[in-house]
Amino acid sequence: MSDADAPWLVVGLGNPGPEYAANRHNVGFMVADLLAERIGGRFRTHRARAQVLEGRLGAPGAGSRRVVLAKPMSYMNLSGGPVTALRDFYKVPVDRLVVVHDELDIDYGTLRLKKGGGDNGHNGLKSLTKALGPDYHRVRFGIGRPPGRMPVADFVLKDFSSAERKELDYFVDRAADAVECLLTDGLERAQGTYNS
Repeated sequence: MSDADAPWLVVGLGNPGPEYAANRHNVGFMVADLLAERIGGRFRTHRARAQVLEGRLGAPGAGSRRVVLAKPMSYMNLSGGPVTALRDFYKVPVDRLVVVHDELDIDYGTLRLKKGGGDNGHNGLKSLTKALGPDYHRVRFGIGRPPGRMPVADFVLKDFSSAERKELDYFVDRAADAVECLLTDGLERAQGTYNS
């Protein structure tokens, strides 16, 4: 299979289990779940220790892209293993890998799309970059910094506040739109539209 025929691999980062479902750290899972709704399918368990859904995103016809949506079922800091296994299984080149994750250094709800870069202390990205190198696409979903002296680890594993939850659906929807735009129109167009 040539790179041109390869699917896109869109990975939402998070931690498995109901106790983490509404955490700030799980916003990648939230975006992946919404994209799964748009595809009209359900995640199934893949032997790569991930939940996976294969389908198409984007306008029907020539504008749509073949995509594998994935939620690693390892903990966040071990995401590299399942994602590498999926990349190998589906023969996805690294430049067709899109990772959706929470980002502390961006205000809540703000999106930034980029390709490559550092991990900024994010354990999920650290694990992915160690396994795959840094040259994958990122859809960075701002969660802001912790208030006062709250440790970062506590902040990311807390649920969104009631004030944040009022806008969360809108922001998750916008992040899902940004993923679709990246796949169909390319990074520059998606950055121009969604980087705020």
